[in-house]
Amino acid sequence: MSTTTKNNTSLTSPHFLFPTDLERTERKINRILLVGSCLTSLYLEAFKGYYPDIDFDYIPYNFVSILPKTPPAPVDQYDLQYVQIPLRTVLSDRVVEGFQLNDPAFAESILHDALNTLDVMLDAALLYNREHGLLTFVSNFIVPQMATASSLLSQGTETDITYMVRCLNMHLARKISSYKNAYVLDVDSVVSSLGKRYVLDDVIYFHTHGGLSFQDWDDFGAIERNEPIPELETIYPIHREEFVKTIFRQIVAAYRTVHQVDQVKAVIFDLDNTLWRGQIAEHYRPEVQPWPRTDGWPVGLWETVHTLRARGILVAICSKNDEAYVRERWDDIINPQFIKLEDFASVKINWAPKPENIAAICQEFNIKPKSVVFVDDNPVERASVNTAFPEIRTIGGNPYLTRRILLWSPETQVARLTQESAQRETMIRGQIAREETRASLNREEFLASLECTVSLTYITDAEQPELARALELTNKTNQFNTSGTRWTFQELTRFLSEGGEIIVATVQDKFTSYGLVSVLYLRNNEIVQFVMSCRVLGMEVEKSIVADVVSHVREKQGDVRVTASIHDLPDNTPCRNIYKDCGFREDWVSEKIHYYILDETKEVEFPSHIEVIEEV
Repeated sequence: MSTTTKNNTSLTSPHFLFPTDLERTERKINRILLVGSCLTSLYLEAFKGYYPDIDFDYIPYNFVSILPKTPPAPVDQYDLQYVQIPLRTVLSDRVVEGFQLNDPAFAESILHDALNTLDVMLDAALLYNREHGLLTFVSNFIVPQMATASSLLSQGTETDITYMVRCLNMHLARKISSYKNAYVLDVDSVVSSLGKRYVLDDVIYFHTHGGLSFQDWDDFGAIERNEPIPELETIYPIHREEFVKTIFRQIVAAYRTVHQVDQVKAVIFDLDNTLWRGQIAEHYRPEVQPWPRTDGWPVGLWETVHTLRARGILVAICSKNDEAYVRERWDDIINPQFIKLEDFASVKINWAPKPENIAAICQEFNIKPKSVVFVDDNPVERASVNTAFPEIRTIGGNPYLTRRILLWSPETQVARLTQESAQRETMIRGQIAREETRASLNREEFLASLECTVSLTYITDAEQPELARALELTNKTNQFNTSGTRWTFQELTRFLSEGGEIIVATVQDKFTSYGLVSVLYLRNNEIVQFVMSCRVLGMEVEKSIVADVVSHVREKQGDVRVTASIHDLPDNTPCRNIYKDCGFREDWVSEKIHYYILDETKEVEFPSHIEVIEEV
């Protein structure tokens, strides 16, 4: 089923800015804590009315106040907290005396004090994040809709409040990056898209109030005037409901991104009428002039290709065409030359059925079709692909929608770009080269030729830098995942605080560095969960990890038995035999959970072709 929107006039603002086209799985939000000023109290009132199936709690936060030691409900009941720090408190009322801002030194002192105040308020507002790891979204500040400087020449300089607020937003973004499990939500961009004239009260109130326009009750005839004040919305229409619902959708979108719900791992593009206008064999012949224009939506998609790559999303081509001809004409058609064929991790240009080529691409990338978006202008091709792979997401019928869906959907966003995500394309290219070598050697020769090194890090503290990648890998891995459990940052923190260990493995061979590709959760002598990227499957990396963990357990606890379990899940066939292959015996089965024991007298043999290093 194609996810392309039929009529873009039907797009509401929440879905325009945060598309739902790639959404497949619901991720229920049960309880949200709101922390902030009067703007947040408005959110509270509106959210309760619009979303009655969610519980909302509110803690007022004005001036440099201190949060209660505990929130209204136990911290572990909250899915997230949303923090909005009042701009008025941060900048102070000194900015109201605008004439003094003509003095750059005075303006500089205001901004200097504001940055310090922001640091203090942010640290206090993130109490539950620091102490409990609670997922936290922090609203940035809404920049006034017009410059406040006293002259055209000084607009955008240090004496302009708009400049100060932009500086605060940049500082906030840098500061939040130092916290764990906390992210800035760009509310200023949301309000700009909706139109600040329909939201912001700085046409009435002072610049740093930063609230929604409203009409005071006293102005509805309570006080006599020579001329009655008309209803505000006859002059300034206020899109209050649209704004509030868009802010909530922004929260939901960020929540989905953080939890990697329906995450897109690869985007496969058709060529004709998809990456360029027209057909290469018909509309770009040298004797046919003029050729179709390349500006407009094609160049927007060419840039999109690189943006996806920067996020660690793999890009590929699947086109029914003559490959030699496409390669020969590529530089003529892609003008300006924003993209090259070499930018795509896999290229399938032939006359084979597209489902066949997509299956090959998924195999090369070691991903399931449900992690793929296929972009094709032809509804027949999209239908054939959807018939072969019901879980794949297909778009492309309307090129004016494609870029927005690919760039703005929460499923194509990344919460934090890990080193592994940034290097994923390089790793895949190395993996493809590795598989070509595998085909020319027998198994023993192939393994011996790899020069494989596995580096293990034992995580015992939530502050260790590897934890973010461990969480990412755990929550997006389905095939080699012994339990299928998805974790939150709070749960990981609690697991470590209760004595658990998280063992992560990075792998390198002569073809490439695969980065952090495995996570194992250990509690005492029990392997709670074992997750590994299928990129290194078949190299016996998993056996070397289990062998080291067993040795680690017995060094600490003596000759104890080690236990483990595997859940029968729809996608995790690749890991079903890991413990049997390591010498464990199956003890019993209960409700599709297999329990295994490695007896005290048994060891796990380290694969001889792998060098294992324990990082300190």
